[in-house]
Amino acid sequence: MIAAIDVDLSYSGRFLFRHADITFTRGNCYGIIGANGAGKSTFLKILSGELEPTGGKISVTPGERISVLRQDHFAFDDCTVVRTVLLGNKKLCDIMDAKEELYAKEDFTEEDGIKISELEEEFAEMDGWSAESDAEILLNGLGVTNEWHESPMSELPNDLKVKVLLAQALFGSPDILLLDEPTNHLDLEAVMWLENFLMDLDSTVIVVSHDRHFLNTVCTHIVDIDFGKMQMYVGNYDFWFEYTQMRQRQLREQNKKDQEKAEELKKFIARFSANASKHKQATSRKKLLESLDLDDLPVSSRRFPYVGFKPDREVGNDVLTVEGLSKTVGDRKVLDNVSFTVLPKEKVAFVGTDAVAKTTLFKILAGELEPDEGTVKWGVTTSVSYFPSDNSAYFDGVEDSLIDWLRRYSDLVFESDVRSWLGRMMFSGDEALKKAKVLSGGERVRCMLCKMMLSGANVLILDEPTNHLDLESIASLNDGLIKYPQTLMFTSHDHQFVQTIADRIIDISADSRYDKKITFDEYLEERRANEK
Repeated sequence: MIAAIDVDLSYSGRFLFRHADITFTRGNCYGIIGANGAGKSTFLKILSGELEPTGGKISVTPGERISVLRQDHFAFDDCTVVRTVLLGNKKLCDIMDAKEELYAKEDFTEEDGIKISELEEEFAEMDGWSAESDAEILLNGLGVTNEWHESPMSELPNDLKVKVLLAQALFGSPDILLLDEPTNHLDLEAVMWLENFLMDLDSTVIVVSHDRHFLNTVCTHIVDIDFGKMQMYVGNYDFWFEYTQMRQRQLREQNKKDQEKAEELKKFIARFSANASKHKQATSRKKLLESLDLDDLPVSSRRFPYVGFKPDREVGNDVLTVEGLSKTVGDRKVLDNVSFTVLPKEKVAFVGTDAVAKTTLFKILAGELEPDEGTVKWGVTTSVSYFPSDNSAYFDGVEDSLIDWLRRYSDLVFESDVRSWLGRMMFSGDEALKKAKVLSGGERVRCMLCKMMLSGANVLILDEPTNHLDLESIASLNDGLIKYPQTLMFTSHDHQFVQTIADRIIDISADSRYDKKITFDEYLEERRANEK
């Protein structure tokens, strides 16, 4: 068990939340949600002991081991992959190192023998003999295959490093598991494996995630940070959403009724307070008026951007024909004789484990790369807007303010019009004067989406657009793409995002070609049936 007792958190003199009293118990999974800047990740650091709260304290059951998903991808570059996973249980690693050091001694003493005996007993109690095989099982489950297990971490690509650090956090069945955005950069198979692993884990799991499907699948409770406080709800994300929406409606309706009642009472008091025969009734109504709670509803920290794509013209009958496309990146052929045709108003999700292949295809379609072989033919009526997975070229080192940055990618002339569009994406007031180079990941994504909305394109290509966005922005983008009336091609690791938008699924991987008019959930069911 781990508990926050009367915990306060302030930042730059402003309290993010106060008097948090939350107890997290074994066998449950708690999703921590809230707007960007609400203090979710900081709260996890407070629970782990990495940071001290502004007030209050954290209580942990004595002897329980806390494991944390680390974010530093370079911290273990000198270690092998398996050793990095084993370091998830540092006490076990210390015993292994101490044993190795003693066994390597040339002048082995009787005292060393006693120490070895004690270490071996403790090692066995911790199930140390199966530790390496357990680590390898975790790695393989997450898609880090055997050929990488003895490689130094420094040689791994970033997407595999993420998986190794996740395996490290999961290793050894920790009593308390703290996960900050564990699904970031994971492919579909790894996310599904993690969901199953967490559902079977008999530990206290506390997770911050922007993946709604993941929260719905694994969470037994939701902890919401909003209105300057922390509130726990029993149920998954969808239950929290439906309940809080209903509660807000009830509060608004009750507030409206109270306001109307107050107006009636004020009129009666004003009319009859000087009337001797009605004075007693007026006094009674005055007391009733004072008892009414007419405070304004609390202001939520959640902010929803406006996302809506309006094409300047409809696309014609011919949209896109790809024939025999091949491309080698480095020493690997990532696209091999890929062919497909996209029809008007289709919404196509590209899935599969090979992120490089999908990104390479999209770059070719957007004209940023040339294929080694094959052709790409766009219809004459098409106008394309592209959202790259790596947008650094648009922002790194750019001194422009956001106003000037957006002018560069649109026909807007007047500053008031530019500010209006930036305001829709939650850049109001002085925020519109920020330099493009200092924006956070989520802010960059919102700027790129604003650029796309102003393009008036009738074909959208989006490569992982939900990365770096908070739940509110993902929901707005999700809704905007559902309503988009023209042709869409996209990739995303967000299950709910793909399921609610796509009407066609394509996998261009060399080992699993797939192309069908089908929903994402139907595709997954079909794939699971084929694996049996």
